[in-house]
Amino acid sequence: MKKIIVIFLSIIIFSCSNKSDKKIPVIGFLDLLQDETLAQAKDGFYNALKESGFDEKNKTIEIIYRNAQGDQPSLLQACDYMIAQHVDLIAANPTLSTISAVQKTKTIPVFMMVSPRPDLAGLTASDGKSPNNLFGVYETLDYIDTSVMMIKKTFPAVKKLGAIYNQSEPQSVNALNEIKKACEKEGIELISQPVNSSNETQLVVQSLINKPIDAFFALPDNVVFSSMEVIVKICDQAKVPVFTSEEGLVKRGAIAAFGADMYRWGYQSGKQAAQFLLQKSLQGLTPEVVKIRKKVFNNEKAAMYNVVFDSTFTSVR
Repeated sequence: MKKIIVIFLSIIIFSCSNKSDKKIPVIGFLDLLQDETLAQAKDGFYNALKESGFDEKNKTIEIIYRNAQGDQPSLLQACDYMIAQHVDLIAANPTLSTISAVQKTKTIPVFMMVSPRPDLAGLTASDGKSPNNLFGVYETLDYIDTSVMMIKKTFPAVKKLGAIYNQSEPQSVNALNEIKKACEKEGIELISQPVNSSNETQLVVQSLINKPIDAFFALPDNVVFSSMEVIVKICDQAKVPVFTSEEGLVKRGAIAAFGADMYRWGYQSGKQAAQFLLQKSLQGLTPEVVKIRKKVFNNEKAAMYNVVFDSTFTSVR
C-alpha cells in the first residue's frame, strides 16, 4: 500500500512540474470599441503571433480579450483585470487603449497599434523619452499633406473641407491641426466642429453640410470610427464626397484614402510582440513607425461621383 501511495504521489508531482515547464504565454488584448477598421489591426496582430507559433487553437498561447465598447471606465477596468492576471504583455488598440495601459502599468510591456507617435499622444516625459514599457507601432502625421493633395487632385473645385473631431483624443486634434496647415497650402478652407460622442454626430455633420462644404474628411478619431455610416449617409444625400486616411472607412463608404494599412499595422506590432515572446527579452525592441501606407478607393463611390482613379490606387470594394 505504501508503495502505491509513493508511486501515486510521484505521478502527481511529475505531472505538476510538467505543467509548469510547459507554461504558455498569456497576453491581454485591450480593444476600445467594436469597429471594422480596428478589427483589421487585431487580425493582423493575431496572425503575426500565429506565424511565429503562438496560436490559441494549438494551445501555445492564451489570449485574454476585452472590448470596452467605447466606454472609458470599462476600458480601465479591463486593463486592471489583465494586470491582475499577470499577463506577459498587453496589446493596445487604439490610442486610448495605449494611454490607459501605459498609465496603469510600468512593468508589463505594452505593444501599441493604431496610435500616434508617443509624443503626439502625450506619452513622453519632460525629457522627451517614451515610457520604458511601451513598444509596438505608431503613425506620424507625415501623410496628411498627401491626403489633402489627393482631395484637390480628385476634385479641383473644392474650396471648403469639413471635419469633425473629438477634443479629448490627441491624435484627432493633432491630425486636425496638420490638415488645417495642408489646406492653407492648397487654398482650401477647413471648417471643423467638435463632437464629444457619436450621439452628436448627425447634428454636427448636418450643420457642416449646411455651411455648405464641398468635401468631408473623416479623421482618425474614435467618434468617427463609431459613426461612419451616419456621416456617409448625410454626405451622400448632399452629394458631398467623404475622404479619409483609413482603408477600413473606405470600405464603409468613403470615396478614397491615403494612410496606413490597418492589417499590416497590427501585423507589424504583432511581429514585435512575437519577437519578445520568442526571445523572452525586450532587447532590440523599440516603438517604430508604421511601414506600409497606401492609396485606396471605393468603386461604388467613384462611380457615384464620376471619378476615375489612376493605377497608384487600389480598389477595396
